[in-house]
Amino acid sequence: MHAFPVARARRDEGIIVLSDPFFNLRNDELAKLAIEAGLPLMSPYREDAEAGALLTYGPNLLAIFRRAAVYVDKLWKGAKPSDLPVEQPTKFELVINMKTAKALGLNVPATLLATADEVIE
Repeated sequence: MHAFPVARARRDEGIIVLSDPFFNLRNDELAKLAIEAGLPLMSPYREDAEAGALLTYGPNLLAIFRRAAVYVDKLWKGAKPSDLPVEQPTKFELVINMKTAKALGLNVPATLLATADEVIE
């Protein structure tokens, strides 16, 4: 992926990956490239932090899938789709990967660590 060397050459200070199926399927590769380029990577999903992104902040996918199952159950029992309300995610998580922070030589503020839902050591 050409974005990482370009970002490094431009002296960008980090990369933000948005929610996209292309990126979601390549979280391990993206995290590796970001670390190799010396750039912190942020994304919306905790799985990316587990793969090596510096931090993630976004909706809890497991909670979203559980709510989807409730909708499937209601539809299965005869509810009209047009009668079901649109729901927004209600649980968001901040996950910080300290292994990546150390690899990049970054100090994560204690106040940020204190607010994290999970810290990967």
